[in-house]
Amino acid sequence: MKFRMNKLVQITSLALTVTVGSLISITGEAAQQQWIKDKSYSITVLHTNDNHGHFWENKYGELGMAARATLIKKIRAEVQAEGGSLLLLSGGDINTGVPESDLLDAEPDFIGMNMIGYDAMAIGNHEFDNSLDVLAKQAGWATFPFLAANIYKDGKRMFDAYKIFNKNGIKIAVLGLTTEDTANIGNPEFVKLIEFRDPKIEAKLVIAELKAKHNPDIIIAVTHMGHYLNGKNGSNAPGDVLLARYLNEGDLDMIVGGHSQEPVCMEGINQYANFKAGDDCQPDKQNGTYIVQAHEWGKYVGRADYIFKNGELTMRSYNLIPVNLKKKVKNAEGKKVRVLIQDNIEQDQAVFDALKPFQDKGQVALSVIIGTTNDLLQGERKIVRNNQTNLGRLIATAHMQRAKADFAIMNSGGIRASIEAGDISYKDILTVQPFANMITYVDFTGAEIMDYLNVVGTKTKDSGAYAQFAGISMTVANNQVSNVVIAGKALEATATYRFTIPSFNAAGGDGYPNITEHPAYVNTGYVDAEVLKEYIQANSPIKVADFAPKNEMTYQ
Repeated sequence: MKFRMNKLVQITSLALTVTVGSLISITGEAAQQQWIKDKSYSITVLHTNDNHGHFWENKYGELGMAARATLIKKIRAEVQAEGGSLLLLSGGDINTGVPESDLLDAEPDFIGMNMIGYDAMAIGNHEFDNSLDVLAKQAGWATFPFLAANIYKDGKRMFDAYKIFNKNGIKIAVLGLTTEDTANIGNPEFVKLIEFRDPKIEAKLVIAELKAKHNPDIIIAVTHMGHYLNGKNGSNAPGDVLLARYLNEGDLDMIVGGHSQEPVCMEGINQYANFKAGDDCQPDKQNGTYIVQAHEWGKYVGRADYIFKNGELTMRSYNLIPVNLKKKVKNAEGKKVRVLIQDNIEQDQAVFDALKPFQDKGQVALSVIIGTTNDLLQGERKIVRNNQTNLGRLIATAHMQRAKADFAIMNSGGIRASIEAGDISYKDILTVQPFANMITYVDFTGAEIMDYLNVVGTKTKDSGAYAQFAGISMTVANNQVSNVVIAGKALEATATYRFTIPSFNAAGGDGYPNITEHPAYVNTGYVDAEVLKEYIQANSPIKVADFAPKNEMTYQ
């Protein structure tokens, strides 16, 4: 089913018509207007975001670029048959999340995107998980442009700010923007010489340039900034809602977003719908700008269908199309089975054949079973970034043991998945901890630790900076930490304690204090995923009750 609107409802009830450009007499390039007065043009915008290495279908036959290719090819054929035009955009974060991709610098993902025919991509923060030479290599692999108006190095933009597309005589400008949070959540080793400017200010500058030089009929921003309900971004940098509100009304016709990994489907004003795969989806609209996001991992392809006529762009339908997503139902025997939510999408054979060698390459090593767990180890993004979890404490405990530390801190943004009950494979470990951070530690006095905890322990929830702890308890109230207890004893200001933390945070990632210059700082050289793997091997079967939080962290 689709969210459909007729023009009368748009104008009189929902005010969903966007006036694009101007019909005033103009000069220069803009005078070369090619669209015909009173003619209706169909334009379709398809989009995905936050791929995170999911080039291959999962174990349930969901997702995967081969099925995505079939779906998009079918839509392209339909649009072409009707005389329309199509753009395919990505909201970024192609990197990090699936070991088969991570081990190969996401090469299969870019091969798949090329074959599917993406037109442009926003730079995501996870494009900076690797060194800049890897990012340059990826940009070379891609047959489409990486766009980012607000990323600078040595005073110059690292990437093109925008690209102009001509679709049936309609000039469409696509500009790229990246969250300025990348300066904090990107790997400090790789982003320290890069400047992430305020995307709102850069957008206004670029839009002015576009209007002066090109006078496009339609302006779309492809962003990696996040959708935060009613602009309430908390500890995150401002996202798409505040971007739309900052600009002049209607400056942007559409924002194709990513980063917060939401299916942006609204119910009423500034309220998310209780969206489930297969439901209708109404995009957000702020200050004359439609805002869309297609959740994550290629679970959906977002589809926006527009009519352009006499300088006006009218959305006639919007839909999030599931890519072979399934739901659990009870069969005749009362057992839960997974069934397709919508019709099965066959895998495109050419894409399947191109990507299969990459999938096969890592399977032998990744499928090795290294342990078991008697229940779920919780690492789901929305849970682990808001609560202490058993998986967060397990990881912190493994690091603490390896570093012979008194307590451990683990940023929740470094925990990328849960581990289900049963066998634990090497792939599971690399999926949970894909960043290859090093285990570091430092010896601090109790007074130094209090200063440190008053920064780290007070990080707001719903962000990757929210810390998971092991070996320590405390109370957090009014943005201050108190009642700190380590090894059953109250913290002493003059005593010395050792704590461990991932190298990413030790270097200032997530806005943590940079401790790498402290004389007692040590980088062990041990990779986090390998430490977790060895801990699970040595302590299997894992009993999740042993790592269940017991109110060690009290928030008031």
